[in-house]
Amino acid sequence: MMLNVQSDNLDGFSLTELLVVIAIIGILAAFLLVSVSQTKAKAQRIQCVGNLQQLGLGLQVVLSNDGYPLYVENRFSSWINQMEIEGLGIAKPDARFAEMGVWRCPSARWHNVGKDEISMSYGYNAYGCMPIGIKTNALGLLGHFNPSTFTSTPIGDSEVAVPSDMIAIADNFGGGIAVMRGHLDFDEKNWQASSRHQGKANALFCDGHVESPTLQFLFADTSDYALKRWNRDNQPHQELLQP
Repeated sequence: MMLNVQSDNLDGFSLTELLVVIAIIGILAAFLLVSVSQTKAKAQRIQCVGNLQQLGLGLQVVLSNDGYPLYVENRFSSWINQMEIEGLGIAKPDARFAEMGVWRCPSARWHNVGKDEISMSYGYNAYGCMPIGIKTNALGLLGHFNPSTFTSTPIGDSEVAVPSDMIAIADNFGGGIAVMRGHLDFDEKNWQASSRHQGKANALFCDGHVESPTLQFLFADTSDYALKRWNRDNQPHQELLQP
């Protein structure tokens, strides 16, 4: 006797059903990618804040010994060297220390930088809201420049009117050693500034705390409150803005 076994004739997926499944998988993958990207960006932003907090501790060490670091130092080459040696206690810094460790924002990306060039993630508020190059009456932490001797003396603790309301060091997008307001369009065009911390920037204040204001507020806002945070006398100096 033969036993006839009849298998079920199961139909496969139609093309439409396959396309729907693929579309759903694609949407879920996109959501996952966005979530992972946001998580990574948040972790990098937190690390950047941590870097600035460490630099803030070093800043307080230098401040207690000599006053605020000089932008261009009489004994060292610049404020970053003074911070590394005196502030952070590194007696013999690596030749490229300024792009390593606490000096390197994990979100910073540099383009067309030669192997012998060093790009800074963070810049010093040397000039305040004034244009670069005005050494004799800069409103930032540059130092008191003597044009006769070409030497500078540090800004003292008492010369900063409101330390909790004055920027000392902040995210820098052009790679130089100074951070300046008024160049946001240039920084966005050439360095994609808004991509570093999703439209924000981290800034260390003279009292050691760190804030993350929007790029627009930090670098482009011309309100009195935004401007005075750049100046050691805690005044906006609207009259100094370039037309």
